[in-house]
Amino acid sequence: MSDEETVFVDSPSMFRNNPIGFVVTVILCLVGVGIPILLVWYFRCRSTELTITNLRTRLHRGWLSRSITEVWHRDVRNVQLDQTFFQRILDTGRIGVSSAAQSGIEIDVSGLRGPDKIKNIIDKYRAKAD
Repeated sequence: MSDEETVFVDSPSMFRNNPIGFVVTVILCLVGVGIPILLVWYFRCRSTELTITNLRTRLHRGWLSRSITEVWHRDVRNVQLDQTFFQRILDTGRIGVSSAAQSGIEIDVSGLRGPDKIKNIIDKYRAKAD
């Protein structure tokens, strides 16, 4: 078996994922109300990380508490890509990955830039694992 190499790492984008909410929050920062909202939103985005290696896809959430979900590429049975019209314009979307071991989606993350690229990377290594 080959050594594991990291191919892709990204966290959700604040503006691209919800541009209207971002603009409203920034405007609310002018009166002080939006600052805590923006900080919480920022830490939630930065504490979520999708990592794709040549062997597996891994979703890591949290800084103080931690949740890690991994799906080995040889076990991937379904990769979902969802984008609204505005998400397509901003090149962001939702990626869902499921395996044969579970009945539902195991890795589900939205707000990632270039979801087509992410899906293609997973599909590429999934095909190599077969």
